[in-house]
Amino acid sequence: MAKQVIEKWMHKFIPDQEVIKRHKSLQFLGDKLHDPNLWHLNRKSISMAFAVGLFFAWVPTPTQMAFAAAAAIYFRSNLPISVALVWVTNPLTMPPLFYFAYQVGLTVLNQPAQPDFSLDSVLSGLGDIWQPFLLGCFILGVISSTAGYFGMKAFWAYHVRKKWTTRHNQPRFARYQTFNANVWRR
Repeated sequence: MAKQVIEKWMHKFIPDQEVIKRHKSLQFLGDKLHDPNLWHLNRKSISMAFAVGLFFAWVPTPTQMAFAAAAAIYFRSNLPISVALVWVTNPLTMPPLFYFAYQVGLTVLNQPAQPDFSLDSVLSGLGDIWQPFLLGCFILGVISSTAGYFGMKAFWAYHVRKKWTTRHNQPRFARYQTFNANVWRR
């Protein structure tokens, strides 16, 4: 059930693997993109994909997708989901999320806020705000990554338990018919 839900979501929003393999910003990965493990949907690859994608969503560079793809290959996580989750920080969500990261960094460093924090100052060299901003991005990246990893593991386990409970609660004869129907459909 969980696999079907994720596959439906994946086919709806994420491009086909052939499109990803031909993407110009991912060509530096070469033949490593042809590893079938990067495209499988299982508990480990999906959980790790959420960890990779949500961590690199907080990296304030225009090459987030390339970093996420390289990390997905290294950790053998699901590549399309890793790359797609980077878009949590998109042009609409970047200003409030990065401002929040800056505030987290200020709180951890126990510094007063700088009056010149703006999107322009972030994009044009960071000036005096780089330490709290990057620290906040790192902290939120680690928190998001950890929450995504364990959240997907829990989501997957919940759906597997639900499927087994549903199957176990069926009368034995109904289970046998379901099994036979699935075998003969192939």
